[in-house]
Amino acid sequence: MLDFKGLKLGVATASAQIEGGEVDSNWNRYSNQGKIIDGSNIKRATDHYNRYEEDIALLESLSIKHYRMSVEWARIEPTNGNFSMEAIQHYRDEIMKMQAKGISVLLTLHHFSEPGWFCDLGSFEKVKNISYFIRFATFVVEHLGDLVQDFCTINEPNVYAVNAYLFGEWLQEEKNFFKTLHVLNVLAAAHIAAYNKIHSIFTDKNWGPVNVCFALNMRCFTPNSYSLIDKIGAKALNFLYQKGLFLAFAKGEFAFPFRNLCKHPKGKYIDKIGVNYYSRGMVKGFTDFVKENAPKNDLGWEIYPDGFVPCLQMVHSIMPLEIMITENGCCDNNDAFRPKFMYEHLKALVESSLPITHYYYWCFVDNFEWKEGELPRFGIVHVDYETQKRTIKKSGWMYKELIENNGFTQQIFDTYVKDIMYHGTDVNILQPYYNNDEWKNRR
Repeated sequence: MLDFKGLKLGVATASAQIEGGEVDSNWNRYSNQGKIIDGSNIKRATDHYNRYEEDIALLESLSIKHYRMSVEWARIEPTNGNFSMEAIQHYRDEIMKMQAKGISVLLTLHHFSEPGWFCDLGSFEKVKNISYFIRFATFVVEHLGDLVQDFCTINEPNVYAVNAYLFGEWLQEEKNFFKTLHVLNVLAAAHIAAYNKIHSIFTDKNWGPVNVCFALNMRCFTPNSYSLIDKIGAKALNFLYQKGLFLAFAKGEFAFPFRNLCKHPKGKYIDKIGVNYYSRGMVKGFTDFVKENAPKNDLGWEIYPDGFVPCLQMVHSIMPLEIMITENGCCDNNDAFRPKFMYEHLKALVESSLPITHYYYWCFVDNFEWKEGELPRFGIVHVDYETQKRTIKKSGWMYKELIENNGFTQQIFDTYVKDIMYHGTDVNILQPYYNNDEWKNRR
């Protein structure tokens, strides 16, 4: 019914969101300050650091052979310049156990989480701090590069910078457009330096080919009307949020208002395109909002599979490389419509003519969803946070069948997708928390 044509299906996670533990990271500090909307703390998460063998067995039971994960910088370099051999050995053991099960790894170096000492030095607000990130990346690649040939340097630099420095919703909680741009420029320089360093290490070690990408969060920006101002606004947001950023990261082309802070020459700084896609924004003037009366997930994000391929076509036209969907997923706490979400997005991908090699569903297990905490559930495996019991959801069983059949058969479609309807359009599971006086005071 729907042949995946060799598209490799996998799942994605991030270390901070699943590992648990009291490490001195930016997100542990933020949680300890009581900043998480639902009152939870990242130190619990899904306790994956201690339960990784159980989770690898789950991956195997779901026939998953492709896994995107990250390493926790605050564990590997808990204090400035002091690296933990115990922590890096832990990740070696985890990766080797996956390899023994035939599971390949895409390894992310920076997925929003960083050590407290790095934050104290100004994080990516300062160009000179790039050297600390490269030192960390060098250590990780030198100790894991014999096991891993696919690396993602930085996850969603646009989300990291915009949420912390423009919207004031994360971590630094600032609202400064110019600082946001500066941080994006620093992150671009950090990615290019990391790309060069990883390739240099692989050459020196004679480890063979390596693929390096970054994961760009992409949204479909749609003018709210036919007015010129809405069209201009959509084009501007598209450039500032993703197109201009992609040019800087992937090619070293820094078009205004982006700046080449480290004077990197123009070139090729990715080996594959990595894209995370979740939703779209309707644009009125120079602001975007969620469309009314449209299907939405449990966080109120519009479900818009029609925007997926146009986003990919834009970056592929800039650099015609193979594409990996490094994240695509849906907050659906009752697992009521996730199979339909998967079907519609996978259908859009395989019916396109684009060279898409991998699709990593977000997320493997329910996890700590940053500022929102434990309440939103994206996983195909349910986690009871109190007991840490894992239970495969209906969407997880469907995903297993998709992998084993390399596509949707009529039976899979009829069993899991056919009768599903998206729920009401005005649902947001966090709304009671937004209206809570205690949360307002904590903010």
